[in-house]
Amino acid sequence: MLPTDPMKKLSFKRHISDGDLVIVYEKHDNMKAVKVSEKSVLENRFGVFKHSDWIGKPFGCKVSSHKGGFVYLLAPTPELWTLVLSHRTQILYIADISFVVMYLELIPGCVVLESGTGSGSLTTSLARAIAPTGHVYTFDFHEQRAIAAREDFEKTGLSDLVSVGVRDIQGEGFPKDLVGRADAVFLDLPQPWLAIPSAGEMLKEDGVLCSFSPCIEQVQRSSETLASNSFTDIRTFEVLLRTYEVREAKMDQCQTQTQTEEGTPGARPFKRKQRASEASNWQADNSGSPSVMARPSGEAKGHTGYLTFARLKCIA
Repeated sequence: MLPTDPMKKLSFKRHISDGDLVIVYEKHDNMKAVKVSEKSVLENRFGVFKHSDWIGKPFGCKVSSHKGGFVYLLAPTPELWTLVLSHRTQILYIADISFVVMYLELIPGCVVLESGTGSGSLTTSLARAIAPTGHVYTFDFHEQRAIAAREDFEKTGLSDLVSVGVRDIQGEGFPKDLVGRADAVFLDLPQPWLAIPSAGEMLKEDGVLCSFSPCIEQVQRSSETLASNSFTDIRTFEVLLRTYEVREAKMDQCQTQTQTEEGTPGARPFKRKQRASEASNWQADNSGSPSVMARPSGEAKGHTGYLTFARLKCIA
């Protein structure tokens, strides 16, 4: 049974129990969320794993199958949950989420309003930031998405920190019982400028609003509306993340591969299978001297959206 104390739900400094949600780590690009049930088993290419063998073990442990294969049992942190959750809509990833949590100045005890909920990727991180005494009120106009998100928050032990509502924030605004209670508001809407006047009513003085938009035209219109609705310090950011691969490889083979990838003017990018095959050859070549090499990852995420922040003016 999950503990009733929200901090225990979020700390994961405990052992796995029957009914817990765990993230099964098979390899760096293959993880899945599994609810532990004493009579269930997990079957994959690494073997058969009995859930009963997991119960009582600490999060982060390595468990083996009868075939000798193994997996890791990880706690469902917001970062990992973002990677394994069901994508009901386009989601925010770690780079944008980290920036949003920091720039909204979230600390334990804050009250945050969010629209729309979508797949709940950001909501999960907002809840951890404001725990154990804060609260997130998140809204989605699509009832089935809201129901699915509510079920996910139950699975991850966040239901005490998150309230999910079905509401068209663009058309109706936020509920009036939340007026003046919010420390921060996050908008992920097609027409965020329609919700900005209502968001201003919900915010405390000096509260911060963030609007996520994929198109710069949305940013321009939102910024105009913010300026005319008592908001100041309006700023827009685009967060681009570049990851690197660091591993041991043979110098001669790496130089050849670098020339192939970068030395040919107008060369087309490698296909995914081609990159994966050549990456596996980093250690396959026996010629040359081994050395630790670093290079940009072959697959880097580009533009996701623009983050526009604004602060509600204080009344003099």
